[in-house]
Amino acid sequence: MTTTFSNFIFILGLIAILLISLTLMRLLLLLHNRELAASIPTTDITRSFITGCRFDMIIIGAIMLLPIIVQLFPQNSLSRSLSLFWCSLWGTVVLLLAVSELEFYRQFHTRLNSLVFDYIKEDPKTVTSMIWNGCPVLRYLSLWVAVSTLMVAGFLLLNAQTSTIFNATDHQGASYQRLLVFLPLLSLAAIACRGTLRSGPPLRWGDAYHSTHLFANHLALNGIYTLIKALLDVKKQKGRKKWLSVMPKAAALDKTRRLLLQEGDNLIEPGRLPVKRRHQPRSSNLKIKNVVVIMMESFSAHHIGALGNSSGITPEFDRLAAKGLLFDHFFSNGTHTHQGIFASLAGFPNLPGFETLMQQAQGATSFSGLAELLRKRDYQNLYVYNGDFAWDNQEGFFRNQGMTEFIGRFDYDNPEFMDPTWGVSDNDMFNRALLEMEKLSPNKPFFAILQTLSNHLPFTIPEPLPVAKVEGHGSQDGHLTAMRYADWALGQFFAKAQESPYFSETLFVLLGDHGFCVPQQLTDIELLRFHIPLLLLAPGLQEQFGSKRSIVSTQVDLVPTIMGLLGKPFEHHCWGRNLLNVADDDPGFGIIKPSGSDPTVAMLRGDRILVKPPDGRAAQLYNYQLYPHPTAQVYENQTWANEMETALKAYVQTAMDALLTNRCGV
Repeated sequence: MTTTFSNFIFILGLIAILLISLTLMRLLLLLHNRELAASIPTTDITRSFITGCRFDMIIIGAIMLLPIIVQLFPQNSLSRSLSLFWCSLWGTVVLLLAVSELEFYRQFHTRLNSLVFDYIKEDPKTVTSMIWNGCPVLRYLSLWVAVSTLMVAGFLLLNAQTSTIFNATDHQGASYQRLLVFLPLLSLAAIACRGTLRSGPPLRWGDAYHSTHLFANHLALNGIYTLIKALLDVKKQKGRKKWLSVMPKAAALDKTRRLLLQEGDNLIEPGRLPVKRRHQPRSSNLKIKNVVVIMMESFSAHHIGALGNSSGITPEFDRLAAKGLLFDHFFSNGTHTHQGIFASLAGFPNLPGFETLMQQAQGATSFSGLAELLRKRDYQNLYVYNGDFAWDNQEGFFRNQGMTEFIGRFDYDNPEFMDPTWGVSDNDMFNRALLEMEKLSPNKPFFAILQTLSNHLPFTIPEPLPVAKVEGHGSQDGHLTAMRYADWALGQFFAKAQESPYFSETLFVLLGDHGFCVPQQLTDIELLRFHIPLLLLAPGLQEQFGSKRSIVSTQVDLVPTIMGLLGKPFEHHCWGRNLLNVADDDPGFGIIKPSGSDPTVAMLRGDRILVKPPDGRAAQLYNYQLYPHPTAQVYENQTWANEMETALKAYVQTAMDALLTNRCGV
């Protein structure tokens, strides 16, 4: 019985050391992001650690199954060695993921999820270069070695102490004595793997959402748990299926049409196609011939001077904003370039389970995008980009949408700067775009997409810098310096473009592909990460439409708005609206979702936002404001909450059903 009791204490000790190790990593995650926790009550942080231990035990319970099963067999030193090796192996793997998550969370403000798989399946060389050049890899590896060494040392000390104190020998008692160790430990492992003692479902992602502070909720999760769940959900497509039957299809379709249809719209084939319509824009005296869409990488509205920031990050954009029409409540549909591109240019939203739409089979749909609509009007087209068009399958996707001319990373001769990770500098990209647009025939209108990239991790930009480095923003100094450089390159482009003959008859559309993480996590979906600028520039546009609009809108509104400014009726199947054709009392709306497998979805409507968290938990309604200082407060209004949740579900269900049945394009 002495040996039996020793083995029992040995297994419990292994569990305790693993739990202490993961708790230490949670503490490091808290310290690494302490600016996010500054305003969170201590009670919420404490609860995050308690709930976090439950999520940790799910992982520990799975790891401990083999050491527990070993207890059924006659014991000797080899059995203990196997348990030590097994726990050391998987413990170090878990700690490696936990250490990696310190930087992953700092960049994306989310626990490990399907973004990991999205990056892994892309070009490994580019991803490796981004990580090596943009993150303190050696520092994190040193931390991993140190924590893993402490954990393994704890295992070895535990083994020595339990053998000595209890005077254990290689002798093993009878079978019933082994069962006295195995059965309680197996029961403990089963409870640990469920994460809860309650009947019904096991511990779920949504159980971590206990606070109104997003970081406190994220802190309660375990990154390995969320990563495994993401993998299982991708395989089972759970995220998609649950949205397809939230309400009767007819009711969802009716609600969606009421959201999208506006004055001047007439449905086309309403019995078959959900929202395809013919749109009659308001009369305009603008003489716009060409369209140039400039998508600025990570161009967060939070740091733009024309939208209230006083840090001087974007002086060039601010000067342009004074001449155009600026939308100050404009949001990205997702939080990565991938979603920003297809939402803005194909007019389709970011849906749960389709965050990498351009790489999925459904991405082959002929969406009602800008390239397709302008191709029908015999527009020339051009897509100029710093990087490799193979990334995210951009060229394959946009060729299918009607684009034919691409200038990418490998098409530049003697660029002034080449980032080893991504490609040429923004200044190189803009200069090449100027040359290519000059080559286009003046007898036909043209459509161009210019996509920047310098403001992306690892933020490698030309030296010496043409702008002053940003200081005083802590860990964001490098990112904001890259943003200031991108803004400078934008200013250089416009200084040269305005000398071109096409300038006076061109609509320039400037927007961010998405924002980026800031210390203030507004609401459970981190609203400020979605806040981006939209600026329209064309001769006479400001005089006719004013200098600023505050209607809530998202990237899917871009295509119908651009087409409306061209002044002719058009047919489209976009999932947004012409922002210059909405009623004066319409506050606007938008559906937004983070990238990756984070299942949170939200609907914005005027100054309200409804956030639908994971795993069926009750949606939360907030009142928010962006100016003069961003704030958000829980808004207890069940009528509004029900109405917005119904609209959110209807929109997502109808769009997803249309995508899966190939009824969302032209």
